[in-house]
Amino acid sequence: MSIIQSVRLRSAAADATAAGRVGDDVALDLRSVQKTYDTPGRPQVEAIRHLDFSIRRGELVCVVGPSGAGKTTLLRSIAGLLDLTAGEVVLDGEVVAGPPQGMAVVFQEYGRSLFPWMTVRQNIELPLKEKGIAKAERHAKIDRALEEVGLTEAAEQHPWQLSGGMQQRVAIARAIAFEPSVLLMDEPFAAVDAQTRAELEDLVRKLWKDLGVTVLFVTHDIDEAVYLGERVIVLSNRPTVLMEDVRVDLPSERDQLTTRSDAHFGELRGHVYELIQRAKRGDRPDAPPAAASSPQEA
Repeated sequence: MSIIQSVRLRSAAADATAAGRVGDDVALDLRSVQKTYDTPGRPQVEAIRHLDFSIRRGELVCVVGPSGAGKTTLLRSIAGLLDLTAGEVVLDGEVVAGPPQGMAVVFQEYGRSLFPWMTVRQNIELPLKEKGIAKAERHAKIDRALEEVGLTEAAEQHPWQLSGGMQQRVAIARAIAFEPSVLLMDEPFAAVDAQTRAELEDLVRKLWKDLGVTVLFVTHDIDEAVYLGERVIVLSNRPTVLMEDVRVDLPSERDQLTTRSDAHFGELRGHVYELIQRAKRGDRPDAPPAAASSPQEA
């Protein structure tokens, strides 16, 4: 059996497991999701043709695909920031019809998501105030979140006084202080340097394990997706469908040197890379089968 065949068998097993899930075990469920942009005076743009997948409670799942595959459109639709054309997103058994209370989002542009005139503590506190949490409880949640991301000593500083990596830690702290059922992350480390990125990847794995939060992490980086995720959702080119749901059966304890040097990490990375290259060439699961050529006449 070849490496690719072995990986595909594991992926098929993951699909079968997902199909047999008990409803109460599912945190996030996408049901026949479709999104078409229909702007008056302009041609329609079909961004998402059909997506069906679910995420178990406490699972960390990554999403990758070719550039322009609709990854951000998907995340914004899940977050209730975009209306769907068809289908539905279900969070904890409730259909998402707008930004839900049980969800938090960490965006790529951390500098634009933080208020520069507020301190780190005040930035984290803002959504807790809007949630109506009492002052003493707010302070306890903020202190815990700051400790989790290693920013306790920066609590009274302003975002503009911090490095890019530290600003993104503030954005993550604000999200986890909110104690969401599902945490969405939209290419959150794309704007930081390689060393900071590695540190933040390990931070996400640590927070996921410590807090038990369900995470959907969108990235364009294949290595990052395989390193972080328990599964990798691979999207096709636009209009988007699911190319494959790949199970990442690496050890739960991971580190940047040992894990990335592991032969099986390389197998998984190669398989996801192959899927994305096929997607770029226009290969799609929903493509009609090629017509069989007729035998030449003698």
